[in-house]
Amino acid sequence: MKKDKALVVFSGGQDSTTCLFWAIKEFAEVEAVTFDYNQRHKTEIECAKEITKELGIKHHILDMSLLNQLAPNALTRTDIEVKDGEDGELPSTFVPGRNLLFMSFAGVLGSQVHAKHIVTGVCETDFSGYPDCRDVFIKSLNVTLNLSLDQNFVIHTPLMWLNKAETWKLADELGAFDFVKERTLTCYNGIIADGCGVCPACKLRKNGLDEFLKGAV
Repeated sequence: MKKDKALVVFSGGQDSTTCLFWAIKEFAEVEAVTFDYNQRHKTEIECAKEITKELGIKHHILDMSLLNQLAPNALTRTDIEVKDGEDGELPSTFVPGRNLLFMSFAGVLGSQVHAKHIVTGVCETDFSGYPDCRDVFIKSLNVTLNLSLDQNFVIHTPLMWLNKAETWKLADELGAFDFVKERTLTCYNGIIADGCGVCPACKLRKNGLDEFLKGAV
């Protein structure tokens, strides 16, 4: 029998939507939280609203606009080009402190709604070198959250060791393949489903999809 309550950190993208379906399968009750940090495309928030409404998930939207002021990057500024990192530098889409703040506030919200489980779609296999997507960071933050709030949270990262093809496979196993393919927003240019096809996020998503459809995983 399923038990306990989970809070999913939710952007409306491929990864977090797959995690939402995973949480629905694993837990008796699920809520989702989306962070508004004045991101480049408000479509992301609208997409998250629509998905949670359709799935009947209680949805929280928290104002994190201060992050926009502190961390200018390609996801918050239209005058900064979306591009991969060069010469060992992080991509222009890296938002300093984003996951640190998001997970911390998710912990605070979780303590208020009595959700001991926090689910996030961060991944160390197919990622752009973001330091706040690493397993060691999540484990460290889990300890810090528990100490700071005197709680016993468990942070779940279902995708941590999956590549994009394996993430598509998981969505398929959860019966959510078509939903994830057609309803999610991964594209850095704000185009739902297959996206623009040229930004780094779209290329990663499509390469993983192609690999999965070829039966390589």
